[in-house]
Amino acid sequence: MRFKVSIIGRPNVGKSTLFNRLAGRKLALVDDTPGVTRDRRVHPAKLFDLRFDVIDTAGLEDAAASSLEGRMRAQTETAIDEADLVLFLIDARTGLMPDDRTFAEVVRRTGKPVVLVANKAETRGAQGGMLEGWELGLGEPIPISAEHGEGMPDLREAIIEALGEERTLGDDEDEPAAVASTGVLIGEDIENPDDETVPEYDATKPLRIAVVGRPNAGKSTLINTLLGEERLLTGPEAGITRDSISVDWDWRGRRIKLFDTAGMRRKARVQEKLEKLSVADGLRAIRFAEVVVIVFDATIPFEKQDLQIADLIIREGRAPVLAFNKWDLIENRQELLAELREKTERLLPQVRGLQAVPVSAETGRGLDKLMEAIEKTHRVWNSRVSTGKLNRWLEGVLTHHPPPAVAGRRLKIKYITQAKTRPPGFVLSCSRPDAMPQSYIRYLVNGLRETFEMPGVPIRMALRAPDNPFANKAKKRR
Repeated sequence: MRFKVSIIGRPNVGKSTLFNRLAGRKLALVDDTPGVTRDRRVHPAKLFDLRFDVIDTAGLEDAAASSLEGRMRAQTETAIDEADLVLFLIDARTGLMPDDRTFAEVVRRTGKPVVLVANKAETRGAQGGMLEGWELGLGEPIPISAEHGEGMPDLREAIIEALGEERTLGDDEDEPAAVASTGVLIGEDIENPDDETVPEYDATKPLRIAVVGRPNAGKSTLINTLLGEERLLTGPEAGITRDSISVDWDWRGRRIKLFDTAGMRRKARVQEKLEKLSVADGLRAIRFAEVVVIVFDATIPFEKQDLQIADLIIREGRAPVLAFNKWDLIENRQELLAELREKTERLLPQVRGLQAVPVSAETGRGLDKLMEAIEKTHRVWNSRVSTGKLNRWLEGVLTHHPPPAVAGRRLKIKYITQAKTRPPGFVLSCSRPDAMPQSYIRYLVNGLRETFEMPGVPIRMALRAPDNPFANKAKKRR
């Protein structure tokens, strides 16, 4: 049975660095600025032969419950309640601070097993700070360096001693399978394009959904309402979310991994290093996702940044779904809805038929329709058309509207087949691919979208020249 380990401590003691070390990947944002981490993040971890879930938390600070720091502290306290073991980090370089003593008492009152960890022990003069750790009454401090990986064997032994060998070294018989792999999906090849049998859509397969948008659009609130709990940190302040936090969820028997991302501002306004790291983390979440929900503020929709975010997602080949949030603040709803749908078609012509759903993350209105739109878009994103149907369609298209003549020579189209899914990708065999006008390619793409019911997803078209059967003969003659 897996156990949970929560990493806590005051700001800037190296919690996220240790989290990344145990997770084996640079997941959490790390910076010298105190208070980088705000939400709690859970990820499978490995420490030699130990397997467990590690929780990264915000730095403990003494602040009012209503303030941002107070809400961050509440998230940390929740992480302590969820954990089987607490790793209490102190900075061996600076020694004990008043907050260390205060929060050590808080941890002691919870009754949870605690391992005291003295981080940054590789620095000169760290011995004195490590010895001060005895004053906390949490046992012997374990000297480590999370950044350089020093002291990890001692940390392993301390965890085993705190929880017992039976709990830490037992077999993980009931370990759940991963919700989804984190590999980048740039289309999946179709093994046999000529096969006329098209596999059915699997509605039970795990699904990855990323939620993106401008700051303060309501992304974290939307995910909290879907989950039915205050899992992510929210508030009136813009830009609360920094890390891309993944959350596992079950919807109608289907396992879903939700990715909350930091708000994306215009590139010219992003000056701070930390915000740049947050945006980069959000872009990584988009590449790992299958469906991307773009959250618009219905009171100020279709800002330039909204359109740029949508264009990025389309170029990445993800399945986009638009969510017009804060619908509870709108008065003339029917009138605005018609206007928004007209603007969607006009301002985002790259993908016709985008799913757009008005929602209210605050009240929960429209969230069922949003999930249904996500599943519908994902179904289209995975759709496949047999080669026979495609070429019968192409024959009719060429009869009705043949390709134009370029430089006095008419372009000839021989064949079409679908080579990829996720998103649908087609290969068109034609003479002089470099001379094919983009307008005619758009005409073919729109025709595919309409005929085979592929609204709301990117469609890619690759042009190839057919092999010349006489090419080898000409070389032999030479």
